[in-house]
Amino acid sequence: MVYDVVILGSGPAGLTASIYTSRAGLKTLVVAGTLWGGQLMLTQEVENFPGFENGILGPKLMEKIQKQAERCGAELIFEHATSVDFKSKPFKVTAGNTVYEAKAVIIATGASAKWLGLESETRLRGRGVSVCATCDAPFFRNRKVVVVGGSDTAMEEAFVLSKVASEVKVIHRRDKLRACKFLQEKAFENPKITFVWNSTVQEILGKDRVEGVRLRNVVSGEESVLSCDAVFVAIGHKPNTGIFKDQIELNQTGYIAAREETRTNIDGVFVAGDVADHRYRQAIAAAGSGCKAALDAEKYLIGT
Repeated sequence: MVYDVVILGSGPAGLTASIYTSRAGLKTLVVAGTLWGGQLMLTQEVENFPGFENGILGPKLMEKIQKQAERCGAELIFEHATSVDFKSKPFKVTAGNTVYEAKAVIIATGASAKWLGLESETRLRGRGVSVCATCDAPFFRNRKVVVVGGSDTAMEEAFVLSKVASEVKVIHRRDKLRACKFLQEKAFENPKITFVWNSTVQEILGKDRVEGVRLRNVVSGEESVLSCDAVFVAIGHKPNTGIFKDQIELNQTGYIAAREETRTNIDGVFVAGDVADHRYRQAIAAAGSGCKAALDAEKYLIGT
């Protein structure tokens, strides 16, 4: 069977795209992955997705979007895509032991946050450990929070948090920031933001909620404990583009290079969500781009 559209990814971008393509009467397959649902599956309370006046748990939101996609007619398989072939048509996507063919493909595989790799970090995700200040800052109003990192992203996270938190401490493993000069100056001028230099987080403390961090000074080797109510890890994101190398154009940071909103350099292959968006990284933005990719795919198929 040749599908009209195969969608790679089952986060807000991929599932929104599947709702639109299915409602347009296009035979749609979503290669959802074994760990489906995207970053929202790691999120507790979501308060900034329209339509839920009292907020909603991230996994519950994704469950609702999945059911809506299936009701519209999308077919989902819970396998990881292991390879693609965009060099001839129909396009081919391998997942599990099966090769699926498609007239059009929408890539919505997202990006994964880089973590510190601590057991305590994994255990306390959603309980004070976060990678998104825009998403979670309101939960820590008048609290003490920590940001780990020294890049532009880390400074931007610190600015967002400084608007609600009582104190923001930026922990950086070096003695100077990697952020651009403008953001550095802005951070140094902010009275709520202070810095802990030459330090790494060895452990995030707390049983059920974050209570602090254990730090190690990389110069002296001395360890110390810093009390806080939340830890925001801001050491970057990695786009999930491994299987697309040599198949499609990527930019210098590894994200898929989008042209004209959702189009790629391969005619008939479209992109949506965080796999092409290193700036916004919000569920509603991803969902919107999924809509655009679906409409562009539908227009492409009409013309072929």
